[in-house]
Amino acid sequence: MRLAGTALLLFALWLLMSGIYKPLIIGFGVVSVAIAVFVVRRMDAVDGDNVQLRLRPVAFFGYILWLLVEIAKANWAVTRIILSPGMATRQHLFRVPFSQKSDLGQVIFANSITLTPGTISVEAEPGHFLVHAVDYSDDDMDAIADMDARVTATEGTEA
Repeated sequence: MRLAGTALLLFALWLLMSGIYKPLIIGFGVVSVAIAVFVVRRMDAVDGDNVQLRLRPVAFFGYILWLLVEIAKANWAVTRIILSPGMATRQHLFRVPFSQKSDLGQVIFANSITLTPGTISVEAEPGHFLVHAVDYSDDDMDAIADMDARVTATEGTEA
């Protein structure tokens, strides 16, 4: 059932993104989806590594909306830095502890940091990430701690 659902989703994306509904293109889509599903199934059989998607959907949707607003604010701040004469920045490399219990939660947190312009997750270490900021301020740690708490709130319960 999961395999069929994956194939249908991939094929629907193929049709949506191609926008061409000629038999040849649809045939290419079917073949591409079949190859992708075969490779994914084979990869699952070899390593047996599965990611459990345990997220609270409503909290996660709220987090995505909040993150989009934060990305827009950070874009504006980085644009001001770039366009300012002299471009005075205070670059800084620092450790950010995380409170997420699942690997998925940690990935969401690290990618959220990287998605926010002016910051990038450089390295993951046990219990914390190494983060680089283009223009570091003392308020950055509070903002990142808020992001950490929001991501942790999206995590579902373990089964």
